[in-house]
Amino acid sequence: MRTWRDLRSFPFAVQLLLVNQLGVNTGFYLLVPYLATHLDENLGMSAAVVGIVLGVRNLSQQGLFIIGGSAADRLGARGVIIAGCALRTVGFALFALGDGLPVLLAASVLSGLAGALFNPAVRAYLTQEAGERKAEAFALFNVFATTGALIGPLLGSVLLLVDFRTSALTAAGIFAVLTVAQALVLPAREVEPSTGGVLSDWREVLANRAFLAFALAMVGMFTLENQLYLLLPEGARRATGWDGAAGLVFLVGTLANLALQMRITRTLKSRGSRARWIAVGLAVTSLAFLPPAAVAGSTADGWLDAVPVLLGALLLYLGIMIASPFVMELIPGFGRPELTGTYFGIFYVVSGVAAAVGNTVVGWAMDTGERTDAAWLPWLCCTVFGLASAAGVAWLRHRGSLPPAPAPTPAPTAERSNA
Repeated sequence: MRTWRDLRSFPFAVQLLLVNQLGVNTGFYLLVPYLATHLDENLGMSAAVVGIVLGVRNLSQQGLFIIGGSAADRLGARGVIIAGCALRTVGFALFALGDGLPVLLAASVLSGLAGALFNPAVRAYLTQEAGERKAEAFALFNVFATTGALIGPLLGSVLLLVDFRTSALTAAGIFAVLTVAQALVLPAREVEPSTGGVLSDWREVLANRAFLAFALAMVGMFTLENQLYLLLPEGARRATGWDGAAGLVFLVGTLANLALQMRITRTLKSRGSRARWIAVGLAVTSLAFLPPAAVAGSTADGWLDAVPVLLGALLLYLGIMIASPFVMELIPGFGRPELTGTYFGIFYVVSGVAAAVGNTVVGWAMDTGERTDAAWLPWLCCTVFGLASAAGVAWLRHRGSLPPAPAPTPAPTAERSNA
């Protein structure tokens, strides 16, 4: 299998991180998509309380990415990754074992903090280990992440036939295995000593206007990527009249990723600048919402109505496949290698907040479109977001504000045994 050969071509540490991401997404999507239903139907909580529990988890993750990024730079990415997986093990176990609101809030905080720790740390470690093959490593990272995002909900739906507790304990067990595996075999790397404090690191990154402009320009990619869990599944359900049609969106994405991601990245890597392909990818994601707009508002007349929605999902995945590896490759180039984790952490904070605003706009458009019989409105909003982001990246490229192509980097050296 080509994906397996691609995996084996990377250093062992990269291989472990890629398999780790498969497990991370499998465990996460095994539990989180069904959490709201559990809180509502099984525990009888009000919609407001459900919103608080879910919001606390999301806020703990999005707001603390900067902590995880700085910790990766200062303490070493390996330890932060292990700590993050261990915290998520505890958080998901609490979801299984606790029914009271204080326990559930603690579970949400721990689960969110876990993601804030290992997400930037994994990307910083991958950047260091992949050397000049960063784009290919992040492309393969997308393949494993997308595959886990498909396996997780499928496995979760089966385990829910037993009960939610079984599903949550299984998710916690996956993260426990990942924690042990990384503690045993993930190589430790030297941490470059930093001359200033954490606040000076943050000030340095936040003073980088080109970086902040780029992070804001990514609002389109993150907002549109989130529609894989909101607008497109809802469009598939409405087009077919079948709740299970939402799963087809993820199936299309996983198959496309497995077949095309590495080929696309390898082909584009040697043909033009990274910024150019990021802009092209964002433009493709904007076009993804035009086919579904054509059938928006129609009643379920048969499976043919689902074709435009699935075509839109395919285009969205294609745009992300074009842009995302080069986005991840570009971020470390904005600053010093010693601050790679901090750059990833702040990137996710800035773009995450911007994407939250974008999702609010899309949600408003969905409500307004339903009220005013303008079902095409949210789809059009997404198209505008994508085009605006593509234009933003193109403008930054035209101004010469984006980093040049990365220079080859030497292989990292292992830490001493007492690290």
